[in-house]
Amino acid sequence: MNETTTFVIYEHPLNEKVRSWLRLETLLSQIFALQHIDSYTSGIAFFRAVSELIEVLDRGEVRSELIKELDKQHQRLVAWSEAPYVDKEIIVGLLADVNNKQVKVKTAPRFAHQLRGDKIISMVRQRLSIPGGYCGFDLPLLQLWLNLPQPERDQRMSLWLDGLLPLKESLDVILLLIRNSGYFELIESHNGFYQDSVEDKYLLRIKLPVNELIYPQISGHKTRFAIRFLHFDSEHGIVPPILKFELASC
Repeated sequence: MNETTTFVIYEHPLNEKVRSWLRLETLLSQIFALQHIDSYTSGIAFFRAVSELIEVLDRGEVRSELIKELDKQHQRLVAWSEAPYVDKEIIVGLLADVNNKQVKVKTAPRFAHQLRGDKIISMVRQRLSIPGGYCGFDLPLLQLWLNLPQPERDQRMSLWLDGLLPLKESLDVILLLIRNSGYFELIESHNGFYQDSVEDKYLLRIKLPVNELIYPQISGHKTRFAIRFLHFDSEHGIVPPILKFELASC
């Protein structure tokens, strides 16, 4: 996100599996972005994201779901490769990537096992459940670790992140293929509302221009969805009677 952004793409999962994957994607993005800890504040942000990642992973069978989805995407790519006018070179490359991720996921140790058993992470996680319970006086061990030589901290950080790579890489390729399976169509909403039905879709993607200051409130699951468009200024902003937006069902 930057000053030159002209459109925002909003996403809404259509099943619990994709809802979990999007949450994992967000947390992994935070963790890898915060890996170069340069302050106590950024350290707490990193460990909070790690703690939430562990909680999401503990709620379901993420590995088995990823393996099933990689297999499903592999079958779809094989089917696409037989379509006329398809770029077979791209399909071959994607198939190789999917196969590679399947092998890594199947052979990897339990996701985040390095994180669950780490003394520093365990101690910080205990304090994060307490409002304001992660001050310096609460976590002297963390204070000490954050002041160790950078190479020593980088070594432990690499161990943590390397263990997450099979999860991150498989999730990245699955979500890439899901997002690219749909294409944006120009749609009109009337009086700030739009609804429709879908079949066998994972994800809704809505594209809106930033300068209109309008965002979608989406509800939906499996086969039906509804979108209510709202203005950033809830008191004085106006949503036009006919609003054009772009929608992709993936």
